[in-house]
Amino acid sequence: MLKYQLIIQYIKNEISNGNLAANKKLPSLRIISELFNCSVGTVLKAYNELEKEHIIYSLSTSGYYVLESDFSNTTFCEDTLIDFSSAAPDVNTLPYKKFQHCLNNAIELYKENLFTYCDPRGLDSLIQVLARHLNEYQIFTNPDNIVVTTGSQQALSILSTMPFPNGNSKVLVEQPTYYGIIKSLELNSVSTLGIERNFNGINLHELEKLFKYGNIKFFYTIPRFHNPTGNSYTRQEKEAIVKLAEKYNVYIVEDDIMADLELDKKSDPMFSYDTASRVIYLKSYSKILVPGLRIAAVILPKLLINTFLEYKKWIDMSSPILSQGALEIYLKSGMLEKHRKKISKLYSDRMICLKNTVSSLKHPKIRWNIPKSGYFACIYVDNKLRYDKIMSALSNKNIKLLDTSTCFLREYRTNNYFRISISKTNEEKIKKGIPIVLDTIQKYLTDKKQGFDF
Repeated sequence: MLKYQLIIQYIKNEISNGNLAANKKLPSLRIISELFNCSVGTVLKAYNELEKEHIIYSLSTSGYYVLESDFSNTTFCEDTLIDFSSAAPDVNTLPYKKFQHCLNNAIELYKENLFTYCDPRGLDSLIQVLARHLNEYQIFTNPDNIVVTTGSQQALSILSTMPFPNGNSKVLVEQPTYYGIIKSLELNSVSTLGIERNFNGINLHELEKLFKYGNIKFFYTIPRFHNPTGNSYTRQEKEAIVKLAEKYNVYIVEDDIMADLELDKKSDPMFSYDTASRVIYLKSYSKILVPGLRIAAVILPKLLINTFLEYKKWIDMSSPILSQGALEIYLKSGMLEKHRKKISKLYSDRMICLKNTVSSLKHPKIRWNIPKSGYFACIYVDNKLRYDKIMSALSNKNIKLLDTSTCFLREYRTNNYFRISISKTNEEKIKKGIPIVLDTIQKYLTDKKQGFDF
C-alpha cells in the first residue's frame, strides 16, 4: 500500500474510533509527514482524496476538518406526533454539514458577486453545470434554454401570468394536484380548467377535447409520483400527451419534483419525448437538499425565454447568488449523486413498509395507491363519509393528515381522497399509525349515523 493510502486509512480509523470528531481540526500536513516519514506533498494528496470522498473539508488559511455525517446516529427525542401530512423532506436526511461546506466555499469564490446583481437568467457557471447534470435525467438541452428561478413556485407564478405564443389564456391542471399551483392561479386570477387524474391515470380522449376546444395555454402536470395520488404516467401516456400538445399547439409544464427518487432508470421525463418544443421542464432541488435553498431550474422553449426573463427581472432582479454558487459546487463535487442514492433507498424502504402494513390489514371498501418511491401514497374511498369527523378523530389520536380538499379546484372538490406522506414518518410510525388511519376511516363508513346529511 502506498504511503498516501496509509494516511487515508489512518485518518479514517481515527474518525471511526472517535479520536477525530466532527468539525475537529486534523493534524497539520507537517505533523502527518513526520509521523509517516514522507513529504508534505504526499500528505496533501491523501487529504485531497479524503476531501473528494467528503470525509474532510478545508478552510482557507485554517486547515482541514472532519466533515459531519449527514445521516447522524444521534437519536432524536421521540415525538408522539405521527405526521402523514408534510411534503417537506425529513430534516434528519438533509445534507446540512456538507452543504454548509459548499456555502463557505461559495462565499470565498463569489465574494465579489455578492455585492451586485447577477443576470436574471442565473449564474452562468451554474447554468453550465446544470446543463451537464440534467443529462442524468435524460434532459438534453442547450444552456441558453435554462433559467434559474427562486424556487419552483416562482417559475409557476411567472408561467401562469405571462402571455404564451399560442395566444391562449387558460391553464389546465390535473384533479387533484399540487395545491401550490392552484393557489398561484387563484391569486393571479388566471382562468383554470381541470381534468380528473386518478389511480389509473388520465382520460386521453377528454384531454384531447380540452386541448382542442379549451383555449389552453399550458397543461400543468406532475408525471411521476404525483402529488397527491402517488400515480406515475406510463411511457405510452407521456408520449401520447406530448403528441396531443404538439397537435393542438398547447404547452406542457412538467413539474418533475420527485425525479431524484426515481428507481426505474428507464422512466424518462416527458421532455425527452418532445420534438416540437412544447414541454417546459421544471426541476427543483428542495425535496433532496435544503428546502431554504430556494433554487430551481426551468428549461424553456426558445419562443418563451425573453418573455419569461422580462417577468422574472421585475419580480426579483436575480435569484440568490450565494445559493446558486453553493449548488454549483455541490453538483460539481459529485455529492448530490451519493446523497440521492441514500435518500432514494430511505424513501423506497418506507414505501415498502407502508405496502406491507396495508397488505396485512383488511378493509375492502378502501382503495390504495402505493408507489415504489416518492413521498406520497393515497387512499381513495368510493363511499359517503364524514371527512371532517375522520380528520378530527385522527387529530385527537395525534395523527396528522393533509386536508386534500385544498388539492382541488372548487368545482371539482371531493372528500374521498386521503394523501399519506412518508417524508417525515419513519417505518416504526408507519406501522403504528396506518392501522389507526384505516380503522378510523372504516368506522365512519360503517356507522350510518356519521353519514352525510343531504
